[in-house]
Amino acid sequence: MSRPLRILVASPAAEPGHGGAEWAVWQYVLGLRRLGHEARLANWVEGDFDLVLNTSGILPPESIAAIPVRVYLDLDPGFNQLWHLDGIDRHFDGHTHFVTVGQAIGRGTCPVPTLGLQWIGTLPPVVLDEWPSANGVETDALTTVANFRSYGTISRDGVMYGQKVHSLRTVINLPRRVDERFVVAMRVHADELTDLSALHDNGWQLIDPCEVASTPDAYRHFVQGSLAEIGIAKSGYVVSQCGWFSDRSACYLASGRPVIAQDTGFCEFLPIGEGLIAFGTEDEAVAAVEGLRANYGRHSRAARAIAEEFFDSDVVLSSLLNKVAA
Repeated sequence: MSRPLRILVASPAAEPGHGGAEWAVWQYVLGLRRLGHEARLANWVEGDFDLVLNTSGILPPESIAAIPVRVYLDLDPGFNQLWHLDGIDRHFDGHTHFVTVGQAIGRGTCPVPTLGLQWIGTLPPVVLDEWPSANGVETDALTTVANFRSYGTISRDGVMYGQKVHSLRTVINLPRRVDERFVVAMRVHADELTDLSALHDNGWQLIDPCEVASTPDAYRHFVQGSLAEIGIAKSGYVVSQCGWFSDRSACYLASGRPVIAQDTGFCEFLPIGEGLIAFGTEDEAVAAVEGLRANYGRHSRAARAIAEEFFDSDVVLSSLLNKVAA
């Protein structure tokens, strides 16, 4: 960039108790500031800006029309596009560029409709100074922070694009098959009796995310104190193979915490095998977990190396700005 830009990162206010959701957008703000730009996070427009990153179209097109570069930032790939086809206005109109963390959208392997738009793929940025390699394991378990259900499922052309509950059911036996603990910061409604019983009977330990991840600092402490992550993806990301990769998993990697993640098509864009291991079936997840402890040091170093090469906010956001504001 020839000069610093005034950038608005537009995002809905994070719900109380969701420290990870706050980190997801603050990584953009802090990373842009590291690059010398004037970046602000808000869910309204006040002042003059050169560029807006409009997260999932939170701001309607008319409110950002005066900003020269208007970037739609899609953090929920597949769902935003399918909602649009179902008649739900996702505010695609009026943007100059379309960026998505679903890096496979637009490729022949991914059924997510492009809606006639040219999608630019990106990885979630991590400000590595804020997420150094961690020392010591406080929670000797594979952990994650998750929503059991975020919203309803979508069915289209005979395919169900579901939530994490649907993905969890496919690996429900995992803790019983390996000699490791699984501690998941996830609230499940008391009415979900069948799933609650299955999770309990199969050894999943549920803890309240408000107790361990209610603030950005608490969330970082929980992630960095974990042995590794068991990354469960929304089934919509899995069936679409859209290439989505979790901003949460990127933080685990930056912390030197290995990630065993459900394959969403990200294997085409990231190195897997050490530090980051993808699985499609429960058997593959079992094999990944069994190999973790014996080679933990190597996996830990590889996790940090992946973060430094692929998720460093300096790299991710410089590349993004070059594509939308050159």
